[in-house]
Amino acid sequence: MPPKSRFTRLDAFTKTVEDARIRTTSGGIVTLTSLLLILYLTWSEWAEYRRIIVRPELIVDKGRGEKMEIHMNISFPRVPCELLTLDVMDVSGEVQTGVMHGVNKVRLRSESEGGGMIDTTALELHEGEGAEHLDPEYCGECYGAPAPSNAQKSGCCNTCAEVRDAYASVSWSFGRGEGVEQCEREHYSQHLDEQRREGCRIEGGIRVNKVVGNFHFAPGKSFSNGNMHVHDLDNYFNSNGVEHSFTHKIHHLRFGPELPDDVVKRVGKKGMAWSNHHLNPLDDTEQKTEEKPFNFMYFVKVVSTAYLPLGWERTGSILDIPHELVELGGYGKGDAGSSIETHQYSVTSHKRSLAGGDAQDEGHKERLHARGGIPGVFFSYDISPMKVINREARAKSFSGFLVGVCAVVGGTLTVAAAIDRMLYEGHQRVKKMHSS
Repeated sequence: MPPKSRFTRLDAFTKTVEDARIRTTSGGIVTLTSLLLILYLTWSEWAEYRRIIVRPELIVDKGRGEKMEIHMNISFPRVPCELLTLDVMDVSGEVQTGVMHGVNKVRLRSESEGGGMIDTTALELHEGEGAEHLDPEYCGECYGAPAPSNAQKSGCCNTCAEVRDAYASVSWSFGRGEGVEQCEREHYSQHLDEQRREGCRIEGGIRVNKVVGNFHFAPGKSFSNGNMHVHDLDNYFNSNGVEHSFTHKIHHLRFGPELPDDVVKRVGKKGMAWSNHHLNPLDDTEQKTEEKPFNFMYFVKVVSTAYLPLGWERTGSILDIPHELVELGGYGKGDAGSSIETHQYSVTSHKRSLAGGDAQDEGHKERLHARGGIPGVFFSYDISPMKVINREARAKSFSGFLVGVCAVVGGTLTVAAAIDRMLYEGHQRVKKMHSS
């Protein structure tokens, strides 16, 4: 017998001689079952280790001087594109200038004809239309109003749009442009009459400063009268028997880039139904009215939301890139594998008749509506000081995976040994009872 090592007395795993071991059929079955169970549970631990979860965090938004994109697709079946105006305003009530945008006006057939698309034109935001095929020496009259600052030729009104701008600058109602040479040349009133029964869809996006503000859709040319923002409503109310109204459907409205579908599914695994509709709750919203003097107001609370993929490390924000270098629709969206900076929002809505009166039709006799205002659809957005970060992470660490595997192996073998011992002892007792 070889001499004993000093470590022999420390052996916690005492052995039995081979001759003292008894192998049974039940023991073989238990062993095979435990091995299959160990393989299954080990595979489950591996799958859990490989699973990616999204951990939400809430922090104070410290961003400064950032931009924000607003993407929209809204239909107005009872207002023609010739009458519809989009204005973007900041917190002070001033019209924002220099706004990057890519908004199109889509002419729609009347509701009685099915509302199909007629054609699409780019919407000029706070800009005039060009004057083509005119004598270079031509200088159109502004009819007593000062020439607009954005006129193509200084001191002149060469287009109908420039005459409208000139009238707006002194708060004059423009009407149908009768007697105005430029408008008669461009057949402004004829175009207006031809489109009376049409609808309009506004689609595209704008990039604005990330500050409190609003954008709205209203009829007629807009202008400032003192501290008030007003619209020339003459053509809207005097519509030659056509009943205009601001019945509308919001097909889509979002702030910032849209999250990819695979990202939405991952965030949705946090135990709640989560989709792009939860980011954009106004999608597929429809509001109807039969009144001309009626407006709809949406009060939106915008919350900055970032999505950080697995392995993301901050080497600089995608928002640090000058926004002029990023095409519309790409602001906040990095390359594959990089973070996504977007926004989600909550919204409350309010609607009222501009004729005043109570809200008896809505079941609220006690509610009184103020009289006056501008018909249209208004979106006022406020920026939350908080920011939500959805960060991808492994469900468990590699060390956690190893601990889990050890627990599976040790626990399964221990339980299997106890079951095998119970079966063996039971079998022995039954044999003794039959032999006696």
